[in-house]
Parts: sequence; structure tokens; C-alpha cells
Amino acid sequence: MKALPSQPEVCYSQSELVRRGRELARDADVVTFDLFDTLLVRRTHNPDLVKLPVARYISNLSRAAGREFHWRRVQELRDAREKAMRAHTGETHADHEACYPDFMAEVLAEIFGDDAGDALLQKVTDYELAIENAMLVPRAGIGDWLKELAAAGKRVIVLSDIYLPAAHLERLLDHAGILPHVEKVYSSADSFLAKASGLAYAMVAEREGLDPARWLHVGDNPISDGFRPLEHGIRPLLLQDSEEFRRRAIAARHYFYSLKRPFWRGRAIQQLMAPLEAENVPRSPRYREGYNFLGPVIAMYLHLVAERCRERNIRKLYFLSREGWMFQQVWEKITPLLYPEGNLPETEYLYVSRQALAGASCAFQGMSEDRANIVFLPAGNRCFRDVCRVFSLDPEAMAPHLARHGLEIDTVLSPAHEGFEIDNRRAFEELLRDPDYQDAVRAASAHAKAALQKYLESVGFFDQADVALVDVGWLGTIQRFLHAAIAHRDDRPNLHGLLLGASRGIPFLTTNDNAIEGLVYDREKFDFAASAILYARDLFEEACRAPYPTLNAYELDESGAHRLVFRQMDDAIGQGEQAQDRHYADLQQGVLDAADRFAAASGIITQRTVGYRPWINYLLVSKLAFAKRREINALRHLHHLDDFYGSGTPRRRRRPKLLHNPWEVRGLRQIVGCLTAGWQFRKHLRTMINH
Repeated sequence: MKALPSQPEVCYSQSELVRRGRELARDADVVTFDLFDTLLVRRTHNPDLVKLPVARYISNLSRAAGREFHWRRVQELRDAREKAMRAHTGETHADHEACYPDFMAEVLAEIFGDDAGDALLQKVTDYELAIENAMLVPRAGIGDWLKELAAAGKRVIVLSDIYLPAAHLERLLDHAGILPHVEKVYSSADSFLAKASGLAYAMVAEREGLDPARWLHVGDNPISDGFRPLEHGIRPLLLQDSEEFRRRAIAARHYFYSLKRPFWRGRAIQQLMAPLEAENVPRSPRYREGYNFLGPVIAMYLHLVAERCRERNIRKLYFLSREGWMFQQVWEKITPLLYPEGNLPETEYLYVSRQALAGASCAFQGMSEDRANIVFLPAGNRCFRDVCRVFSLDPEAMAPHLARHGLEIDTVLSPAHEGFEIDNRRAFEELLRDPDYQDAVRAASAHAKAALQKYLESVGFFDQADVALVDVGWLGTIQRFLHAAIAHRDDRPNLHGLLLGASRGIPFLTTNDNAIEGLVYDREKFDFAASAILYARDLFEEACRAPYPTLNAYELDESGAHRLVFRQMDDAIGQGEQAQDRHYADLQQGVLDAADRFAAASGIITQRTVGYRPWINYLLVSKLAFAKRREINALRHLHHLDDFYGSGTPRRRRRPKLLHNPWEVRGLRQIVGCLTAGWQFRKHLRTMINH
């Protein structure tokens, strides 16, 4: 290698460093790399922030063990033990270094006493490294160059001054995909010899038999990665990346704002979620909206679900209907990072739908007025034939009961259709009070009820005292039907409906064993910002929908075993659903990719949803009530299946609607809707206040 310079050579961008490094590496046999801020960058501006979720984890473990150590006290104890160890090391070594397993074992021993041990230390270590991995991103250009060096036969070694031993650093490098190309990893935590004093270079040279004249070291610290290698005859190459400094400054600003203003906590979380390096590749508009908007909203919703389950000590959670498919996947991504100590309910996916439950819901109580009224909420339903379709009844068998009340199967019962008369609707209400009619409904629904009971028994539904039900929600129709279908059983659990949104268009009869709560939006709580979710309810249903057909019914086979019957997908509706699945594939992937990053960032900034809810409300208002046309077109679905919606055509308005919700129209009307968003938001406010 050529003569050493008097000063470390500095590069001010990653591309410049790689270009210059390739030139210098031609004369080198070995290239050593600093780890943090060189090979890997942290999403956080301050590496110590990674310690906060670990302190909370230990605090939660102590609470479960009956010792009650607040997380701030845990952090203070950790800092004190680490400081004491560094002071002790400094008495015998030039570098004041610490070793994570040693001081963390002392921390755990002081908190847990005799209950501390290797197993507990391993659990804490695994979680800390998981958080580190979530916050670390490999530098794309430098990582690719490192792989080139290894492929060319150069010796590649990683040197780091940190309290984590080499075995832990290897796990970080392995997660980043770099470890297979690295020959050896050295950490100052193992030897207490650091780059800062220069002694690490002498140690590595002796152990590996390296010639300093054929050695190139790459790092970012002017002292430990610059002047210290020069003192040992090693060629240094420093990276002082101005763009990386700028990014960390932005992250720091958002973090410091978040300390006093809850709104900025959510913004700080999204800053830590931002794709970096090789993650930052071109994405479709739908993916970006899934990642930046729907992902955080859904993750917060499920974080709220976890909080409610812990508060109420609910030990079983069921994800309902087709939307539960996405909710379950996001839950499995966020909970290991947010609640590593566990203490969460056991989860299971429950195959249910409004269509499948409607018939079974009548087998014990009959057809109640509130459930019958749900049929006529969709404008496409007009007559008793639609009631029979929803509740799986034979209209011809019910015709004699209608005749007693002066009704026919096709008598118009919905005010949205031509031919509606109020007397016919009153006659329908009298029909619902007719004992003979209700007996006929119960008899017709008995088969569906028996099949449903067997299915619920097979999944242990009746073995629980309390169960949480996770669903998109709105009216709580599925839970309403489910409760009616099991109300006759003494072993029925208490149902806690934890819905994304509760619009409560038809009052939900709340009892001790059956209640719903909208966690992102609930009409009874009057969270006006969150009510913006009502602008585009279909968006959330389709974005979370599972890629399999709707459940149509529960049936018993010849042996008496239950069977789930799904709708066929070979008709026009089925083909439309498949097209919708393809249309939203990128959006759903964005939601899933956002989930674990959101959880890790939330653990850093705040582990309580109250800390970032104002930001989520802001997203709902800006993305739904004041959405730009391109955002609407990126987010809006192609097809939406409403299994209750009939084939009737509602009557036209006498006075045409001048302004439309831009989520429901296209073309010029959509443009007008976007331009008049402020006026429509005021109208929405009046509606929320009056209801």
C-alpha cells in the first residue's frame, strides 16, 4: 500500500467512500469495517433509545413476579451498573469498557433476586437484540462493496467499540445479511481493548497475523477509526455522510417535539418507520398508502385491542369474518415487539359471516325486530323475499304467515323503493310479533343452529368465561347474530366486541354478557376526528379482506359433523372479488410491511396508544375527509361484495344531490367533491352532533 497520509482521508458520501475504497483496497489484503454508522445505521438518532423498551420489558416482568420495579428505576439501575463496570475496567485497562451479559446479569439479580438466572438473561438479551435489529438498516452501497471484497478473496473483519460481545454482533450482522461475507467479528466488550485507545488494532494484528501496510480500515469516528489506525500504520478511510447527518437531525427534532406534544409522537414513530438505504425502492401508490396510512391505523387498533384484553384479563381472542385475516397477521407482527413478556390472550381465527350467522341467530329467539331492520339498511333490499335471502328462509313456506297480515312475498317494505306504504311496514312489524310466524322461523333455522353449535364447540368457544371478538364492526351485526345464536346456552362466554369502528346505526342492546366498543371510532364517544373513518368504510373492509370466498352457511353432513360452506367463485361476483384481491395486493403488502416497523418504533417512542392517537386522528382526517383525488384513486376498491345487498333498484331522488362524497363518485363529481371538502366536513360535523 502507498505511503500513509498525515491525516485520515474523509469521504462525504457513501458513493464517494465506496469508489475511493475500491481504489485503496487493490493494495490491501485485509479490510476492516466499523459496525455502527458504517456498515449499519440506526433509524433512531440516539442509540440509547433502544434501551427504553428493554427497561419496560424488565419492568413488566418484575410486575408479573410481584416485585414492581418501574421502568425508569430499571433504566437507572442499568446505567449505574454499566457505569460502575466501566470504572472498574478502567482501573486495569486503558479503555473504560463494559460487557452487556455481565452488567445485565447484575441488574437482573438485583431486581429478581434468586429468580434471576441464565434463562432470564437470555430472554432479555433476545428482546434487546430484536429491538436492535428492528432499528438497524444495512448501508446498501458499503454492504455491496463488502461482499465484493469477500468474493475477491480479501479478508473482511468487523471491529466495534460497544458493550455487546462479538456473539451478539454476529446476530445483528446475520439479520442484516452481512455475516456470511465476514471472516471474523471483534468487540471491545470481549477483551476490553478498544479502537478508541488503538489497542484493539494491535490485538487484531497479533491474533490474525496482519501486516499494517496491507490493511485498510473503514469507519466513521475521526479518533477511533481515523487517527488511531494511522498511529498503528494502518490506512484509514472515514465516512462523514452529510445526508445521514441530516436524516438523524430530522429524527432528533421529531423526537424532542414528541416529548411534550402527543401529536408529534405519532409523527416521530412514522419518521422511524421511513424506509432507508436498500429499503427505499420505488413502490406503487397503493403500497405507499398501505404502508404510511392504513398500516399505522390498523396497528394502533390492534394495539388498543391488546390494551383492552390486558385491562379486562381476557384470555381468548377471536378474529372474526374475512377482515380478521389481516388483523390476525398484523397482531402476530406487532405483539412480540410491544408485549415481549406475553400476558396476552390466546388467539384464533373464527370462520363467521353475517350471511352464515343470520339464520342460526333465529333458532332460539326467533327473528327480532332489530335484526330484521338490518335487512333494509342496504338500499338494494325491498321486500320479504330479501328477508328470506338474508335469514336463509324459504319464502313460499312463509307466505301463509304473511297472508294473515295482508302481506305478500314481494310487498315493498323499504322506503327506498317505489310502492312503499307505511301500513305495509306496520303489518310487517305485526308479523314479527306473531308467535306462529316465529315458531316457523325457529323451526326453519334449527339445522343452521345445530351446525353452528358444533363448529363453536370444536374450537373451544364455550370453554372460555370471556372472549374478545375482533372485527371491522360498524353495526356489530356479526356479534349481534352470534350472541342471539348462543343466548340459550348456560356455558356461553361473555362477548367483548372490540371493533375498529362502531357506527351504531341500529342501537346495539348492551348487556353484561354482550357489549361492543369501537376502538378507533365509536359514535357514543364523539371523537370527531376519528369519525372521518365513516367517509370510506368500504375501504377498511376491502383492505383487510381475506383472499378466500365468503362463508355462506354452516351445515351438518350425513354423519352429523359440521361443515363450512363457502360461496362459489366462478360467477361474476366471484371473479370481481378475485380482481379486487389482485388490485389490493400491493396495498395489503404495505400494511403488513408497516406493522412490525410501527411496533418497534412505538416501543421506542411510547408503548401506550394514548401517546400517538392524535397523529392517527390527523391521518384519518387528512387521508379521508380531505383526501386528494390521486389518493382516493389509489385507495379506492374496484369491487365490494355486500352479502346482504339485494338486486332491487332504489327510487331516484326528487332533487339530485349536488355535492357528493368523493369516495363514492368518479369524474367531474369527484373533482367537485374534493374541492368542496371543507363544506362537506362541516356538514359531517352537523350530522355527528345531531345524531
